[in-house]
Amino acid sequence: MSRIAILGGGSWGTGLAVVFSSSRRQHDIRLWVRDSSLAESLEQERENKKYLPGVSIPACVKASTKLEEVLHEAQIVVGAVPSAHTRSIFALALPNVSRDAAFLSATKGLEPATHLRMSEVISQVINARFVPSVAVLSGPSFAAEAAQGHPTAVVLASQDAALGAFLQEEFSGPTFRLYTNDDVLGVELAGAMKNVMAIAAGACQGLGLGANSVAALITRGLAEMARLVMALGGKPETLSGLAGMGDLILTCYGTQSRNRHVGFELGQGRSLTEILAGMTMVAEGVGTTAALLALARENRIELPITQQVHSILHLGNSPREAIRAIMERPLKRE
Repeated sequence: MSRIAILGGGSWGTGLAVVFSSSRRQHDIRLWVRDSSLAESLEQERENKKYLPGVSIPACVKASTKLEEVLHEAQIVVGAVPSAHTRSIFALALPNVSRDAAFLSATKGLEPATHLRMSEVISQVINARFVPSVAVLSGPSFAAEAAQGHPTAVVLASQDAALGAFLQEEFSGPTFRLYTNDDVLGVELAGAMKNVMAIAAGACQGLGLGANSVAALITRGLAEMARLVMALGGKPETLSGLAGMGDLILTCYGTQSRNRHVGFELGQGRSLTEILAGMTMVAEGVGTTAALLALARENRIELPITQQVHSILHLGNSPREAIRAIMERPLKRE
């Protein structure tokens, strides 16, 4: 029986705890939660009413606010905290992680200050003690649906084939299917960029634009994602798989998408401050947009949709003006 530590008691961290409890292998699962009242509620009521209401949490999942307790003898450490907090949480965890532990990043975003991918952030932190084995989990996966047992297929990316095979075997279950991939960079960048595209798609829908507009946005968004991934050394085929096209479709059309929700409300005329104040969970695309543009500038890559999303979020541009700016770009071949 493997002991798994999941850092982050939001919807995805809680959802993964439920999913992993029904995998083919038995697990002892510890869930780290920052809020003591939430941890107590999880333990007593066996439900995360704040982030994942209506989903029963199995008895094999134990919630705690004590990192040393959650990480004690953990063989697999899963990061499921927002990208802006990943470094600080892993720094707190560092004294208590085992040298033999495998690390799995389940966060889709870039660190705002450094524009590093989450696997890079985790590696930097853990390298202070030892060289970690790090893999990445991504793909089309709303937490509630995965936890409720809806058939879900995701990607497990690692440059270490043995690590990928080990985690694939550990976590696969009757409704949760994992495909391995060695393109860690491509998988992580796709997971970060699709959130930005979802904000744009939501804005189109909020403005009352139809299927033509959203289809065009998604298609050109995928081309934009591929352009940056390939420029940085990722593989083009990653963008046609679950981490690319699969997650892009889910996030742009799915009503559970937090990033799509932000875009939709912006399209309806609400301010970003007002929208975020009313959200319990983090929309990663909001903080990731500037980091993606910094990466693009460093590599002289054009990201016109990302640029316009940034202009809406942070420069006061209206969604309708942003769409017009994209449509009026110089004509070119596909």
